[in-house]
Amino acid sequence: MAFPGKYFTFCLCFAINASAFSQQDSLERKVPSPVNSFNRLTTPSRCGTPGTSFRKDRLALVVSSEAVLYTGSLIGLNELWYKDYPRSSFHFFDDSNEWLQMDKVGHLTTSYYIGRIGTGFMNWTGVSPKKAAWYGGMLGSVYQTTIEVLDGYSSGWGFSITDFAANTAGSLVCVGQQLAWNEQRIVLKYSFRQSDYSKYRPNLLGSNLQENLLKDYNGQTYWLSVNPASFMTEGTLFPKWLNVAVGYGADGMTGGDFNPPYIDEHGNQLYFDRYRQFYLSLDVDLTRIKTRSRFLKAVFYSVGFIKFPAPALEFNKNGVKGSWLGF
Repeated sequence: MAFPGKYFTFCLCFAINASAFSQQDSLERKVPSPVNSFNRLTTPSRCGTPGTSFRKDRLALVVSSEAVLYTGSLIGLNELWYKDYPRSSFHFFDDSNEWLQMDKVGHLTTSYYIGRIGTGFMNWTGVSPKKAAWYGGMLGSVYQTTIEVLDGYSSGWGFSITDFAANTAGSLVCVGQQLAWNEQRIVLKYSFRQSDYSKYRPNLLGSNLQENLLKDYNGQTYWLSVNPASFMTEGTLFPKWLNVAVGYGADGMTGGDFNPPYIDEHGNQLYFDRYRQFYLSLDVDLTRIKTRSRFLKAVFYSVGFIKFPAPALEFNKNGVKGSWLGF
């Protein structure tokens, strides 16, 4: 995917996250708590509340709103980006080796969160949990595949099969959990800390913090945050908000599939070692913290995609190191 297309999708997903979940919470119908782990499927979903009576007016509102947002955002993306670059016949582009696959994990995570939002809105309409999971959960893949098609007609890029696969996988992570448990027990998360590499290629990696957040893969980490309590019996003493997280990152990248030569102001050529990073840490699922405040619930949902700072271990080709705030 062209860089701006990914950024546009990520920002769009973030912008509607808080309003989506706060609206669902204010309209949700309470359902009885389960008495044991075997009937957890009756619990409120973390992506919305299954069991609400079907409302045709709500479904019409959701479908029409999504159609307007879908069409308007693609028109805006075309005006902001694609129209300024030459077009071509539809073609494919292999970027599977770029950025040590960090961009693919980014695609997966973005698609996952669009699916969570879509599932929540479908649950709000009162359709069956299965329909909500499929129709809402696959929204991210559908939306991002459309952007891939636009890339396919842009001469500077092309339709990426690996991007398409990552988009689909992200949606299926959401759909699969909704079908199995009616909630998200394994959550994808994101964290960032500024790296030292953007100053060498600011046009590519970003010239300020706002651009670095989306462009500099060296500073990004993507997490698989698992909630152990959700796999235990209802009476477990294990904190329901405490997660175990495994993360993936990469370092030393100033280019997609290789680092171009860089000469500093003293005439010395700088070399950067590209390598993968794997993490093990603790995390907090803010959406599982009980509160009656709708404001706090909206805040918890809106920032719930960010990994909570906690002690972590990093594993890479150079060995193992620890940090007090794995982020």
